[in-house]
Amino acid sequence: MRENTIEAYLRERVKSFGGKAYKFVSPGNDGVPDRLVCLPGGQVAFVELKAPGKKPTRLQILQQKQLKHLGFEVFVIDSKQGVNDFILQQEVEGLCDESILKRDWGPLK
Repeated sequence: MRENTIEAYLRERVKSFGGKAYKFVSPGNDGVPDRLVCLPGGQVAFVELKAPGKKPTRLQILQQKQLKHLGFEVFVIDSKQGVNDFILQQEVEGLCDESILKRDWGPLK
């Protein structure tokens, strides 16, 4: 599976929760996470997407540490199951609006 397939799946799942998964590009700041995920309720997380089994580069890890130091959540996801786990964590932590969570989303892909 390719990284762009996982990235498309993340966008689809976040959108289904009423959120946005913006492509994050910061000129002059190489290594920033791929997506800025904004969820209902004002919650924000950064997501670095990887092909299955691939790891972040040293520069990406540095950028992630800097964002975490500022208090942001940063996730590295390398599979569709990882996307599902990310979404589930947001549900468990109550970061998504309850009315959205009660919808029938159908089977996970």
